[in-house]
Amino acid sequence: MLQFGIIGLGNIGKVHMGNLAAGKIRRGTLKAVSDLRAPKDRLPDGVTYFADVEEMLRSGTVDAVIVATPHPLHLALGEKVLRHGLHLMMEKPLTATKLDGERLLAVPRKPGQVFAIMMNLRTHPHYRRIKGWLDAGMLGELQRVQWTITNWFRPEAYYRLSDWRATWKGEGGGVLINQALHNLDVLQWLCGMPDRVRACCRFGHDHDIEVEDSVLAYGEYPNGATCLFTTSTGEAPGVNRLEIAGTRALVVLENDVLRLSTNALDIREYSRTTDNAFGMPPVEVQEFALTEVNPSHSGVLNNFVDAILDGAALLADASEGLRSVELANAMVYSGWKQEAVTLPLDAAAYEAALQAAIASTKPRQRLIREAHVDMQKSYS
Repeated sequence: MLQFGIIGLGNIGKVHMGNLAAGKIRRGTLKAVSDLRAPKDRLPDGVTYFADVEEMLRSGTVDAVIVATPHPLHLALGEKVLRHGLHLMMEKPLTATKLDGERLLAVPRKPGQVFAIMMNLRTHPHYRRIKGWLDAGMLGELQRVQWTITNWFRPEAYYRLSDWRATWKGEGGGVLINQALHNLDVLQWLCGMPDRVRACCRFGHDHDIEVEDSVLAYGEYPNGATCLFTTSTGEAPGVNRLEIAGTRALVVLENDVLRLSTNALDIREYSRTTDNAFGMPPVEVQEFALTEVNPSHSGVLNNFVDAILDGAALLADASEGLRSVELANAMVYSGWKQEAVTLPLDAAAYEAALQAAIASTKPRQRLIREAHVDMQKSYS
């Protein structure tokens, strides 16, 4: 049985604590938690609270640690966990910036020490099905990707619950580094990384915040394929529609219905060989409704335990967490510069630009002390 500790008991930390306490993690049990403030509610039986993170890490009571704190703390806390020789599950994002992510990934690890990232959309049955199709070459050569993901709506109450959220200093960004980071991860997991992005970012457009809450980004892949990525926290009810077009097939996912439209012949071959000036190849259309349960966070943690105890392949190794951070940073940087940005991103240049934004930030007060929080409504 793997013994877990959790650092950070905010909204998502409580989700992990609840999953462990409810026995949803096979061969995993919660033994310790650490937070700046002592928990108001009674902890599960057998769980110890540590005011000092170092004391928890030295206690010998935990084998693995989940870090679920604000993003700028991920580097320092991740280093502490890794240097104590413990297994680490980092909540997304890996870090707030690519440069910090590279620093964290460079921390030495002992043989067998597992470092993973909590990318819980990777357990979704539809995304896993699409991944299988792409890996098998069923879509042919990638031509176009379009993802409109604007159902990440957040009211002002969400931002006013803390003085760190939606600030450059406290979170390192807005919708891209927080909510839509999940989608950026799935995007690169499925289709790879573009080599150029151009983004229009609107900062504090729909909320009284300083970071981006509305983004329209265009990307280009090495083979000439294009990507259009649109996201927002100010639109309701919003849209979640993913399209992936290849030379053999088109994938469309919306409202939990997955559609695969397959050409009888690769369109490039068909285009070269047909004598029909307005012809199109015959198409077979298949629809897949969502019938399986998405294990989400508990699924990722179960995989983490299996990787530690059995050597199973990780759903998301920590190194993969760097890619979504790089995409988020590149889009914000493009928005600031109002020009295209090439990838790999110049991590030092972005870090300097972020520090300039932090230097000009205005302190923000926490205006709401208590609010109704339903984390199930936060997953898109």
